[in-house]
Amino acid sequence: MAVCTGLIVANLYYCQPLIVLIANEFKIPEANAGTITYLTQAGYAIGLFFMVPLGDKLERKKQILITTFATVIALLIAATAKSFLVLQIASLLIGITSIVPQLILPLAASLSAPEQRGKVVGTIMSGLLVGILLSRTLSGFIGQVLGWRSMFYIAAGICLLIFFVIQNKFPVNKPQFQGTYGQLIKSLFTLIKTEPILREATAINVFSFAQFGAFWTTMVLLLSGEPFGFNSATIGLFGIVGASGALAAPLVGKLGDKGNSRIAVGYGILLVLISFLIFYFSIESVIGIAIGIVFIDIGIQGVHISNQTRVYSLLPEARNRLNTVFMSLTFLGTAAGSAYGLLLWKIGGWHAVTIGCMILSLISLTIYGLTYKSSRRFGTKKQKA
Repeated sequence: MAVCTGLIVANLYYCQPLIVLIANEFKIPEANAGTITYLTQAGYAIGLFFMVPLGDKLERKKQILITTFATVIALLIAATAKSFLVLQIASLLIGITSIVPQLILPLAASLSAPEQRGKVVGTIMSGLLVGILLSRTLSGFIGQVLGWRSMFYIAAGICLLIFFVIQNKFPVNKPQFQGTYGQLIKSLFTLIKTEPILREATAINVFSFAQFGAFWTTMVLLLSGEPFGFNSATIGLFGIVGASGALAAPLVGKLGDKGNSRIAVGYGILLVLISFLIFYFSIESVIGIAIGIVFIDIGIQGVHISNQTRVYSLLPEARNRLNTVFMSLTFLGTAAGSAYGLLLWKIGGWHAVTIGCMILSLISLTIYGLTYKSSRRFGTKKQKA
């Protein structure tokens, strides 16, 4: 499950090191080419909201298989795009159909014992985070050697292989929700209204992932320009630096199993803030950027895995819907963060991006502080179905 999760989520990030190559082929400004990054994230949020809840109603393995095959088609559309508009549409479709990791995570949580759930979620999140980060390395290298279209062809082949792996290896998992699709979607808003921990965890995730999106989108523009002048393959290598931090995911999950999830969230927010302080002073330093990447990736893991473990502990029969609210808003935050980063880049370059992201960190810390008492009260109270 961890391997499948990592290989499929990679589809969302292949485009980032390819922005310069795509801009050159379609003869458009690099900042305009960067719009495919947040279109992909926005598509992911749309898919999460409308498709992931069905995991509480449909048989999960069947839904995963259908969605994986749809991803193959979307990737092939991107690979054969004759205009940038078609590529933008394909990017949106890639996002919508690459939601399989968010179908796998609730499935894994439902199969695990309560005392092992944090560790299981952390292990699968390791696969997901390695996929996110190494996708940039692979994409940068393939783009430089074979061209950006080849990356999408290769991704389609990978997803087709995953389709057969899932078909042979994943267990059948029956749903528990008996209502209509309309009732299913309506229940999402009921969950938001009635679950304070869900609201708090989601809000913090939104602002944290907005910083994540802003950084990885604008970092390509920073490293491709002066004084670095790196090509897509070299830029992609920075994903390896971030992937080293993914080893912390199981450790964060174990902390969640010991009841320390919220503490890990706080430390994660602080690490993300520190990373942007490092980035601010590293406008001409490769070493500084590399150190900052380790900080931001470990920090994001601390926030995300801990919050996800807390959310999964609320209502077992509604895990897909809880995950829908949590992840759809999280990736809307990522998409908005990518757009926010591009806007700040146009206004004031790298320093504007880092200052703008530090402001988002302070907002996350404020939410964390203001919700401390209520989280303790509701966190110790037994949740009712």
